[in-house]
Amino acid sequence: MSKWPVADMNDIMCCEYWVSETGQAMDEKPASNEIYDQVAERYAELVKTKPHNAFLERPAIRALVPDIRGGRVLDAGCGSGVNLQWLIDQGAHEVVGIDVSAKMIEIAAREAIPNVSLFIADMSHPLDLLETDSFDLVLSSLVVHYIEDQQAFFAEMARLLRPGGRFVFSTHHPQSDFSWHPGNYFETVYVTDEWRGFADEAIKVSFYRRPLSAITEALTDAGFIIERLTEPQPTQDYLKADPAGYEKARQQPAFLCIRAHLR
Repeated sequence: MSKWPVADMNDIMCCEYWVSETGQAMDEKPASNEIYDQVAERYAELVKTKPHNAFLERPAIRALVPDIRGGRVLDAGCGSGVNLQWLIDQGAHEVVGIDVSAKMIEIAAREAIPNVSLFIADMSHPLDLLETDSFDLVLSSLVVHYIEDQQAFFAEMARLLRPGGRFVFSTHHPQSDFSWHPGNYFETVYVTDEWRGFADEAIKVSFYRRPLSAITEALTDAGFIIERLTEPQPTQDYLKADPAGYEKARQQPAFLCIRAHLR
């Protein structure tokens, strides 16, 4: 039975402005939990069929998931739970979902999926509610770009994995973010975009624009070896749903998907 004791998700975005040209953290950053609480119901409805999610990012990250039959899986940033039942269907013995948004966890819990436990947790801090060496797979969809201390986050994922376990995650493609937010590609910069379609008015969503090397080096420093790195291509279902969007997604990278294991 699902539960939500107190301990991502994405729309194609429209660039609004630089938040920090120096790459330094802002004094006041929009809280992602507040943003996702605000749009949770509409997001949960759209994410199941929205082409950019359903026919681009989601097939690509799922393609990197290894055999998890009988395993224990952490869905780090489970959002409204779009991957929870799929992980159970792949043979996972148990799935734990965590998310910073209480509203997203509430929506995910409505499904009451057997062998799924849900927790509210801020992944920018140590996940003390979860035991060391307790998962065979960590899946994290579109979360990393919201985390300021990326290396600490990767190190925490490494702590949670059992020997031989794997870490599969997706994030914004550095080239895509750079095209919206030009400047020094090699700086890590905190930027803000606008999302439309999730509320009556546009909402501001902030994240970190990073170079590819910052992602791969942080993984290495956390003890991971990259097995696969893919740049998702749209499926034929994307073409049927949105021909114009399909052509754009086919030519311009939006996401990056990585599978890694501990060395």
